Amino acid sequence: MQPPEKLLRYYGMHSGIYDATRWTFLFGRQRLLRELGLSDPPERILEVGCGTGVNLLTLGRLFPQAQLLGMDASGRMLERARRRLGPLSSRVTLREAYYHSPLRLQPAPDLICFSYCLSMVNPGWDRVIEAAAADLAPHGAIAVVDFHASSHPWFRRWMAWNHVRLEGHLLPALAAHFATTSLKVESAYAGLWRYFLFVGRARSRPEPGHVLPVSHRTSVRIPLSGCSV
Repeated sequence: MQPPEKLLRYYGMHSGIYDATRWTFLFGRQRLLRELGLSDPPERILEVGCGTGVNLLTLGRLFPQAQLLGMDASGRMLERARRRLGPLSSRVTLREAYYHSPLRLQPAPDLICFSYCLSMVNPGWDRVIEAAAADLAPHGAIAVVDFHASSHPWFRRWMAWNHVRLEGHLLPALAAHFATTSLKVESAYAGLWRYFLFVGRARSRPEPGHVLPVSHRTSVRIPLSGCSV
C-alpha cells in the first residue's frame, strides 16, 4: 500500500511553511506529550507521521534514555526533521515509509504516538490503528491527538479538500483496540470543530462494536516533571 500521490505533493509543497502555520489549528500536540501520565518512562518510542520532528524533539527531552523512531511518507518533511533532531541523532532513527501494516519491531515500542496523522489516512486509517495495536508492547501506551468532528458541513467539505476526514470515526476504533486511560475532547474556534487527546494501553484483542462515550469522560492527569519545551 502506497501513500496517495496527491498527499505527498501536498506535504512537499507545505513542508517549508509547516512549522510556521500549523500552530494556528493543530492544537494539543505538546499538551498530549506533557500529560501522558505514564507510570514508567518509555524506552522505545515510535511516532507515525512524525513530520518535521517537533514532537520527537519534545519526546527526546522528556525521555532522555529512550530510543526514538520516526516514520513519515514525505521525504521533504523528514529533511526538516533531520536538521531539527541533529542534537539527538545518536538515538533517533527516521524512516521514509507509509505505515499500513505491523513493523514487528524487536523489542517492540512501549509508546506509539500519532499527531494529526490518522485523520489524513483515507482510506486505510483502520489498518493503521490495527497495525499499531499489533506493534505495541504488551505493557505499552498509545497517544493520539487529532481532529474529531464538526457540525458544519461546509467545514467538513473544506477539510476533506485538504485531505482530512472529520467525521468522529477515530475514537470508537481507538477505544476498541486500546484500553482508554485518558480522553479529552476539546472545542476549537468557538465550536467550528472539535479535537481529541487520547491515551490508551495495550489490550489483548479489539472489542468489535465497542463505542467510547466522549462527552462526559473524566481522567486523572499525572504531569511529567522536568519538561523544558
